[in-house]
Amino acid sequence: MLQNLIATLEDSGLAESIRENDTLFPFIESVHVVAISLVVGSILVLDLRLLGLASTARPVGRLAAAILPVTWGAFTVAATSGFLLFISNATKYLANGYFDAKLCLIAAAALNMLVFHGLSARDLPQWEKQPTPPLRARVAGAFSILIWIAVVACGRWIGFTMQPL
Repeated sequence: MLQNLIATLEDSGLAESIRENDTLFPFIESVHVVAISLVVGSILVLDLRLLGLASTARPVGRLAAAILPVTWGAFTVAATSGFLLFISNATKYLANGYFDAKLCLIAAAALNMLVFHGLSARDLPQWEKQPTPPLRARVAGAFSILIWIAVVACGRWIGFTMQPL
C-alpha cells in the first residue's frame, strides 16, 4: 500500500515536472537549502543561549518567543520544498540511507524539543534569566546542535549518493 502511494506520488505530473525541468529542481533545492539554513541558524541561537554561550543577558523565554516564529516558518518552507524534492524521485530517496537517517534525525530533534519543553522548561521562569541554565537545559541545547549538524550533513550526502537518472 505504501509502495503504491510512493509510486503514485513519483508518477504525478508535478513530480515529473520537477524531475524533467532543468530549472525547477535546482530552484526548489535552493529554496530548501535557504530554509534549512534559517531553521538551523535560528535554532543555533537558542541552543547557544541554553548552553550559556551567547545572548546571556536575554531571558530564554523572550529569546525563544522572538526566534521560534522564524524557525517554524522556515521549517514549513523546508518541509514543503523537501517534500517536492522527495516526490521527484521518491523510490530512489527511500533507498538512500542518508535520506532515512535525515528523517530519523529530524524526528530525534523533535523528540529532544518535546522532552525539553515537557521536562527541562517546566520551571523556566526560575532559571531563564541566569547566564548559565541548569544542566538539563544545557544538555538539550547540546543535543540539538549535534542533531541539526547531523541533519545538514546527511542532507548534503543525499545529493552525492543518489544514482543518476
